[in-house]
Amino acid sequence: MNKVLVVDDEKLIVKGIKFSLEQDDMEVECAYDGEEALEMARQTEYDVVLLDVMLPKLDGFEVCRSIREFSNMPIIMLTAKDSDMDKILGLEYGADDYITKPFNILEVKARIKALFRRSKRSSENTSVIERGGLKLDSDARRVFINSKEIDLTAKEFDLLELLVNNPNKVYSRDQLLSIVWGYDYPGDARTVDVHVRRLREKIEDNPKEPKYVNTKWGVGYYFKA
Repeated sequence: MNKVLVVDDEKLIVKGIKFSLEQDDMEVECAYDGEEALEMARQTEYDVVLLDVMLPKLDGFEVCRSIREFSNMPIIMLTAKDSDMDKILGLEYGADDYITKPFNILEVKARIKALFRRSKRSSENTSVIERGGLKLDSDARRVFINSKEIDLTAKEFDLLELLVNNPNKVYSRDQLLSIVWGYDYPGDARTVDVHVRRLREKIEDNPKEPKYVNTKWGVGYYFKA
């Protein structure tokens, strides 16, 4: 049973999300402020954290940043502000996805299940790929650069895994949104750009002159074999 942490200070929203997810056989735990959410995330490795931005004690961005210091569990941000800056800021802090309020619960479930499916496909793949100092273990979802392990978020790993498994194949931003995020994603190309930038900062010696994740100007991104 997949375990989900729902974090929102509006108890009626939490109650509705919890009920709906439980109908799909998910185990749901709830938190109503940032400090409580962070403590629960320290104690339990959730399959997905559904995290509101506007929270008492600690806001969602701070909770997300703190979780990223000790875990790569998938995080979906909930924001009531229909602002590109809020969405991009959430991704910069390490979020894997975002949903703007008011939302349709069917969309929330679709986003969560897409993360589950991606994780399941990766766990079924036991291959280990090594290319030019980079080692990617799909089974354990671990990445090493010159034998040093690199901590990646779920979406950063998914993005790198796709590119590594298809060396020299150029993917447009729209293709990456569709494949990696796993549904008809309502975001824009900047979502991909933010994840690529974060990924490069972690795996490249010089992110401005990447060795692994390269740009095909005007087209998209590819992994250089």
